[in-house]
Amino acid sequence: MAQSVAQPTATPTAVPAKLPIGAIAPWAVFFGILMLVLLYFVGAEQGATSLVSGENVHEWVHDARHLLGFPCH
Repeated sequence: MAQSVAQPTATPTAVPAKLPIGAIAPWAVFFGILMLVLLYFVGAEQGATSLVSGENVHEWVHDARHLLGFPCH
């Protein structure tokens, strides 16, 4: 019977991809503004600062207000 010895092979090391800041910055700004708009609608869309008249927005985000600790009534 012939025996063969496996030669050790070098395992390639993983190199993280370099992302330029210019590629990430527009998306970071977009999602930052989106989060601020969502925070406004959940936290402050009622009363004197209301952009939308009526109680529709308040009713849609009512449970999220309580979950995040915003008082609403």
